[in-house]
Amino acid sequence: MLVFVVILLSLSYLTNALLHPARPESLQTPMNDVNLDDVRAILKDAEIIPTVLDDFDPSITIQVSWGNATAKLGNTISPSELQDAPKIALLSSQASISGGAQTAPSNIVLALTDPDAPSRSNPKWSEMCHWIAANLTLPSSSFPAPGSDANIHQGPGDDLVPYKPPGPPPKTGKHRYVFIAFKPANGTSSPLNLTAPSERQHWGTGKQEHGVRDWAGKNGLVPIGK
Repeated sequence: MLVFVVILLSLSYLTNALLHPARPESLQTPMNDVNLDDVRAILKDAEIIPTVLDDFDPSITIQVSWGNATAKLGNTISPSELQDAPKIALLSSQASISGGAQTAPSNIVLALTDPDAPSRSNPKWSEMCHWIAANLTLPSSSFPAPGSDANIHQGPGDDLVPYKPPGPPPKTGKHRYVFIAFKPANGTSSPLNLTAPSERQHWGTGKQEHGVRDWAGKNGLVPIGK
């Protein structure tokens, strides 16, 4: 089974089928060339907004790579390439920082969720928590410029919930694996004391189609956006 990878600004999603076949060229764009103006619309088309997240304006790019596989907007990667935690870089976009360098939050939390477990048509296990990495920082107070490969995830010591690689069950149709970069809503620079979900299924909420949004709200986090 193949997994279709789409990276979207302060989040990204992976699925095993094209979501926008009418404009595939826009889904093959390298992350350095992402047009932020289109991202919110794409999130709505893919039903990431409002199924997974409340409406917001993404303002940064997540660059995700696994060994020899690098995610672009619309490329296809075998799950065998996704077994280890990916390298993560958060990049500024010239479209969002026309007035100068964009200030980076001091604490970054990365989450990976599957809203289509076990399938999009029957999401009785959703959402499924696949990863939470917490208290991540950038090398400086500004986001790296496009083209940088600065990795903010330094290893398992950063993980609140260990990385569980994507693995859609056979014959379950489209899966959207969503990466989200969060920051503290109150802007604190102190280390975060986050509570891990009690279990991966439903992110411990016990409610179908609930997950990362509930967990983030409980922990005082918001997606990095304008």
